[in-house]
Amino acid sequence: MITTAKRIAIVEEYYFSSKLREVRNLISQGKPIINMGIGSPDMAPSKSVIEAIQNAVTDENAHQYQSYQGLPELRKGLSDFYNNNFQVALDFNTETLPLMGSKEGIMHISLAFLNEGDEVLIPNPGYPTYTSVTKLVGATPVFYDLIEDNNWEPDFEKLEQQDLSKVKMMWVNYPHMPTGATGSLNLFKRIVAFAKKHHILVINDNPYSFVLNENPISILQVDGAKEVALELNSLSKTYNMAGWRVGMVSGKSDYIEAILRVKSNMDSGMFYGIQKGAIEALKLEKTWFKEQNVIYQKRRKLTFELAKKLGCTYDENSVGLFVWAKLPQEILSAEDFVDKILYKKDIFITPGTVFGSNGEGYIRFSLCVKEEKIKEAILRF
Repeated sequence: MITTAKRIAIVEEYYFSSKLREVRNLISQGKPIINMGIGSPDMAPSKSVIEAIQNAVTDENAHQYQSYQGLPELRKGLSDFYNNNFQVALDFNTETLPLMGSKEGIMHISLAFLNEGDEVLIPNPGYPTYTSVTKLVGATPVFYDLIEDNNWEPDFEKLEQQDLSKVKMMWVNYPHMPTGATGSLNLFKRIVAFAKKHHILVINDNPYSFVLNENPISILQVDGAKEVALELNSLSKTYNMAGWRVGMVSGKSDYIEAILRVKSNMDSGMFYGIQKGAIEALKLEKTWFKEQNVIYQKRRKLTFELAKKLGCTYDENSVGLFVWAKLPQEILSAEDFVDKILYKKDIFITPGTVFGSNGEGYIRFSLCVKEEKIKEAILRF
């Protein structure tokens, strides 16, 4: 038998890949599962966005290989998006790069900047892909604690006491997933100062800026941030285009060029029609966000009610696509609790431990569930 690469042994299958397979199996058995686990928007993109991709299919160049950098008008749209929403000026030719989803950007950035043995600061709790990609490229994850008592923000005094000599990169994610902590420009200033002091490349993963958040911010708003910072963003959550796979990375031209060197060896460009749809999405007025958030506000209110039914507490001021809820103290295992709910009440919720050891004692509800389904979940208790 041909053996797999050693790197495969150090990563596990993505939690939602395996767990959703289990959930689908229960559904195939006739179980009335309500899936509140995954943040995949259930609403459609704008009608104008759908029409744009439909019309693009008949364009003369629609089915050819596309530029690795994307259409110039898409890059211009991404640049305008940052200027209009964050007051950040980006050269659309050199400082922003379209991606097939920001998740692939995590891999591209890691391949572009990390060598074997480099260390990477990763939030705990945080997005699991930061850890798995770090391991896959031969670097070493170094976890930094985020705790509720510190508003889910880094403890810089504690970080300064560590040996940072091998740290090359730091992942941050505000608004934060899974906790919904908003972050702030003051926090970004501290992160940028920390990165400059220790010669660390910091990447803010920023796909939740406009979901239930009245004050969207970017790390690139901080003076001098481009010297040490990149930012990932995505159309998935903002414009209900998760399956379209459209993201972006923005920052200093030298950094973007390095990422492009990796990316150009891994794909042959984004489908023309999807780019045209993305261009249309980026033209939408801010009323789009407001209309989406009216729906999410109603869902969040109901999800708070469900969380109360389970004896949980939560932060009403959190933002983003999820409700992060603290379990009653007597419950020792989030995973056991979630499995009990799944098999006894046919409701799938994500255990906080998926996101790291500091997620123990917490669960995460997705708001990508219609109101009637959340009401049904409430009634099951």
